Amino acid sequence: MNPKNEGGAAATTLRLTAARPEDVAHAAALLRAGELVAMPTETVYGLAANALDPHAVASIFTAKRRPPDNPLIVHIAAPEDIAPLVAAYPPAAQKLAAAFWPGPLTVILPKSALVPDLVSAGLPTVALRIPAHPAARALLRAAGVPLAAPSANRSGSPSPTTAAHVLADLDGRLSAILDGGECSVGVESTVVTLAEGPPCLLRPGGIPPEALRAVLGELAVSPAVTHALQAGETAQSPGMKYKHYAPQAELTLLTGSREAFVTYLKAHACAEDGVLCFDEDFDGLWRRFSYGSVDDPAAQAQQLFARLRELDAQGLTRVFCHTPRQEGVGLAVYNRLLRAAGFRELAVDEAAPAPQKT
Repeated sequence: MNPKNEGGAAATTLRLTAARPEDVAHAAALLRAGELVAMPTETVYGLAANALDPHAVASIFTAKRRPPDNPLIVHIAAPEDIAPLVAAYPPAAQKLAAAFWPGPLTVILPKSALVPDLVSAGLPTVALRIPAHPAARALLRAAGVPLAAPSANRSGSPSPTTAAHVLADLDGRLSAILDGGECSVGVESTVVTLAEGPPCLLRPGGIPPEALRAVLGELAVSPAVTHALQAGETAQSPGMKYKHYAPQAELTLLTGSREAFVTYLKAHACAEDGVLCFDEDFDGLWRRFSYGSVDDPAAQAQQLFARLRELDAQGLTRVFCHTPRQEGVGLAVYNRLLRAAGFRELAVDEAAPAPQKT
């Protein structure tokens, strides 16, 4: 095992290559020994630990500075790994598994006693996913244990879609990172709960609501997808309760047409401000960062977190963002931006006051 510093984290982070079987085997051995390993998935990089080892799981919360009431997602290698972890596996869950696993979908089910309470933040449920990334699947098979793996970043900061992002946030706080290149989806998995009542979307992601409804027939959408949780309300899923994905700059979302977006910027932005926008948006006087085409939500999702990290690299203090359409994968992009902005949003097609800096 790697040496530990005073905080209990690894003094150095070993960089392993996902394409090398011996590196995957090394990462798996570290996980079985209770260490933390960052792994690539198709969504974002995850900070993985043996989900059945409470001490290893606790080290995830320490490394990320993650609040203990924020549940974790458990990654498994194959459908046969589901049964020991759940108290019930209803037909709706079996349909979703057949349609979307391996892939960017997380399903919440009643948990078995095998799952430590720390993994589920004390809830009677467990969030399960079979990732599609070949390196993640190889690591899960080699480790032979389910892996709890939230995003491998400091809690609240933009999620990591490259190994470099992980090291920028957590170098020295985990034993190793398995470098599998850039993530293809770019936003975290879709989360659906089947624990009680009709199926409900808790967090949008790479599987859009329309695809889920085609399989399930009905799908409710939690108000927390587009609004903050109410005071005292319990987070049933990661990404629901806290401000997430946020750059250091004050981010304000501007919702409306391109013309209204530009008009608002001309009236309220200055040369020192950043603008997060679409490829088709203007080349104006402001510092412009495009996160994809207005008609390509998949590209927006894949690029979003890297652009948010670029804002920090530029040292910006205020950024205005042109929001995406709230449909398909675009709903996931909008959800991440809302939380990154702390729900600071203006409809610029209507008369609205200028946002106050905080």
